[in-house]
Amino acid sequence: MTLTDTHTHLYSSQFAEDRDEMIQKAISNGVSRFFIPAIDSTYVQRMYDLEKQYPENVFLMMGLHPCYVKENYLEELAFIEAEFEKRKFYAVGEIGIDLYWDKTTLEIQKVAFQRQIQLAKKYKLPINIHCREAFDEIFEVLELEKSDDLFGIFHCFSGDYEQALKAISYGMKLGIGGVVTFKNGKIDQFLNQIDLKHIVLETDAPYLAPAPHRGKRNESAYITLVAQKLAEIYNLPVAEIARITTENSQAVFGI
Repeated sequence: MTLTDTHTHLYSSQFAEDRDEMIQKAISNGVSRFFIPAIDSTYVQRMYDLEKQYPENVFLMMGLHPCYVKENYLEELAFIEAEFEKRKFYAVGEIGIDLYWDKTTLEIQKVAFQRQIQLAKKYKLPINIHCREAFDEIFEVLELEKSDDLFGIFHCFSGDYEQALKAISYGMKLGIGGVVTFKNGKIDQFLNQIDLKHIVLETDAPYLAPAPHRGKRNESAYITLVAQKLAEIYNLPVAEIARITTENSQAVFGI
């Protein structure tokens, strides 16, 4: 059984003590593909080091996380564009809008989001969307950029059924992680109405650990718990969930 974690921050300082052990544990649990989102320029070297260590398993994205869109965002975007000229990435991400932490940067977050969508189109790559308390704002930008070459993953999807359908209408797969196992997560209540072809698995490690580890450090190995929950929701064997969601990730990332 092969599982793909479409969103994991393996370079996080929370793994400083046991990173290799944690990655090996995930691999031995069948998680053989790790897609790594970028945050800002300060994290990039850590990403490259990880890729060098695990060239068969680690696949990098490049982008500016909305929480890091600050007054220097134009410099950060220039850095990202320069990296794309140097080498291959598998997505532009994680990008989007976050109004949970800071509403004052909304306008520049929108600019950064749209610029990076355009960058993804230039390189014919998927986008990986971060959305927190910003569905309307995200959809407003996606509407501006709606086209056949707009596609990607709506990371850590936590919206309702209508928002799920809207995200899918913009060419997005839904990234499903630990939230689906939470008692108050709500997405488990309608997910079986969404065709599995629109779903990919993720952990967002070290964040959002699934039950029974909720509130603790998340790990890529715990994606098996997400797969088990989806097996219950869709009434399918776990191996089938793994197969379909991995195929979906291959369709998005082209690998």
